Amino acid sequence: MEEKIIITFPDGTQKEFPKGISAYDIASSISKRLADDVLVAEVNGKLIDLSAPVNENSQITFHKFDSEKGKEVYWHTTSHLMAQAIEELFPGAKFGVGPPIKDGFYYDIDSETKFGEKEIALIEAKMKEIAKRGLKPVRQELPRLEAIKYFQSERKDPYKVEILETIASNEDTVSLYHQGGFTDLCRGPHLPNTDKIKSVKLMSVSGSYWRGDENRQILQRIYGVSYPKQKELDEHLNRIEEAKKRDNRKIGHELELFMISPSVGGGLPIWLPNGSIIRGELENFLKDEQVKRGYSPVYTPHIAKVDLYRQSGHYPYYKESQFPPLEFEDETGKSEQYMLKPMNCPHHHQIYSFKPRSYRDLPVKLAEFGTVYRYEQSGELNGLIRVRGFTQDDSHIYCTQEQLLDEVCDVIELTQFVFSTLGFKDFKTRLSFRDKENKSKYGGEDDMWEKAEADVKAAADKMGIDYYIGIGEASFYGPKLDFMVMDAIGREWQLGTVQIDYVMPERFDLTYTGSDGQKHRPVIIHRAPFGSLERFTGILIENYAGDFPLWLCPVQAVVLPITDAVKDYAVEIFNELKKNNIRVELDDRNEKVGYKIREAEHRKIPYMLVVGEKEKQENLISVREHKKGDTGKTELKELIEKLKLKIIQKL
Repeated sequence: MEEKIIITFPDGTQKEFPKGISAYDIASSISKRLADDVLVAEVNGKLIDLSAPVNENSQITFHKFDSEKGKEVYWHTTSHLMAQAIEELFPGAKFGVGPPIKDGFYYDIDSETKFGEKEIALIEAKMKEIAKRGLKPVRQELPRLEAIKYFQSERKDPYKVEILETIASNEDTVSLYHQGGFTDLCRGPHLPNTDKIKSVKLMSVSGSYWRGDENRQILQRIYGVSYPKQKELDEHLNRIEEAKKRDNRKIGHELELFMISPSVGGGLPIWLPNGSIIRGELENFLKDEQVKRGYSPVYTPHIAKVDLYRQSGHYPYYKESQFPPLEFEDETGKSEQYMLKPMNCPHHHQIYSFKPRSYRDLPVKLAEFGTVYRYEQSGELNGLIRVRGFTQDDSHIYCTQEQLLDEVCDVIELTQFVFSTLGFKDFKTRLSFRDKENKSKYGGEDDMWEKAEADVKAAADKMGIDYYIGIGEASFYGPKLDFMVMDAIGREWQLGTVQIDYVMPERFDLTYTGSDGQKHRPVIIHRAPFGSLERFTGILIENYAGDFPLWLCPVQAVVLPITDAVKDYAVEIFNELKKNNIRVELDDRNEKVGYKIREAEHRKIPYMLVVGEKEKQENLISVREHKKGDTGKTELKELIEKLKLKIIQKL
């Protein structure tokens, strides 16, 4: 009698199938359209090839190209396709690693051929030709030692041998994928057929040290992207061009918002006056909200003893991304090691433990715009978006277990309010949980994590948030609720975060006296709606393309007198606007008004107030708005009321 298994689908429905049925046949049983569109199956949380058999009762999810996991598999298979094309065109090439990345894929290649525009065009054409062959990637599992022999003798690729001897040294069995005459070491899974890869674009070539070691071989890294439809690829390429126009470094320079000085160091931005105004407005906006919600401001030092971060766990967990310790003698002559502050949390825990706490004192809400330092690789730096010194809108809430749910919900509501005010209407939420298969990455006991993850989920459910779960995305001390926002050109950014922490109260022996007179541990909520002021501002620059809403604009209006004869009237307008706290400039240079208008447009100043003899006689102002042009004449009082209302409403 044929053995049966039960398959549970994402909507909770269940269906019986023969044991050993392929994931593809399960999809076909639902509809032919689904089977044609699906790229990979997820069975009990693990991605598998569509051709793989399912041998036990399982939960199954199918991923198309529109899902993150579907894209990863699509781009991973395309990286193999590129390697195959290179091997066919340039025999003797050896291959490092070729993973999918955020917007496509890359492969590191060791070849005597220098890949330029001509070679890239040949590779692209060959990839399309191979894709049309309709090759089916075939998985083969074999003992690791046999795989080493295979890459030593049959394919002779020293890079694969090294991976097998080092990175995969703890694995007994590994997998290879055969694709026509090409074979690669790979965990998989892959697309069921290469003919699903329709549109390909190789984007760039750069040098890359093998395994990031500057003493090793320099490989050629080719980046690319692929899509099922040419229209989708064209849209992607258009987004890239639009992103170049919006680059925070380009706009930051043009609008004089910030600078990076070689004398100061890469990744250490200097805020210029215009950028400082934007930063100040953002800080004041959040500070006002925090006051309403009962937060207390604090300030902490930029350095502290290394032992503080050893106690918290930040030093061993984040050691590779931290600046090296500094050695000093203390007041007794004893040598002490200090570190540039990588996180604000341990400092706030010191403030909490400054004095005994009662349940009547809780929640304690400490807030700080605290500057921290991380050592990012130079190739990763990007204007304000990726830096080495940045200021977090950090807050830590110390509360009782009974208060936890309401406090987390309040933080979620605050974060949503911040995003919507700043123009991010489209965002989704990730519940970032630990990877139970790799517990060494995390502090604390299992029961702490299970409780914290249940708390995060309960808050998300109470707020009616549409979320998905990201396994392995948690901080080392607790699960998170991460907000992923979509910008004006469809790029996704991870910004605000809310974290629940049962680990640090144990490590720092934080307590409060309960109503029963006994000592209890508080729960800590880590919270940062902006995340980093630098990164958030950089993303705002690109989202708005420098056309900030009025309340954030460094210069909100400029007065443009047409002739010297009306300069006194222009000064009167300028003074009245300034008196009403509107950021205004007076451009009384001896230049034609058309030139002044063009310059103001380039500087993205929202309002240009043009005054000539006629305006002076009528006691009016001719108003031009950025990108809109002439919007008519108005009285000064009416204009001021309009601008103040827009500023108050954060428009």
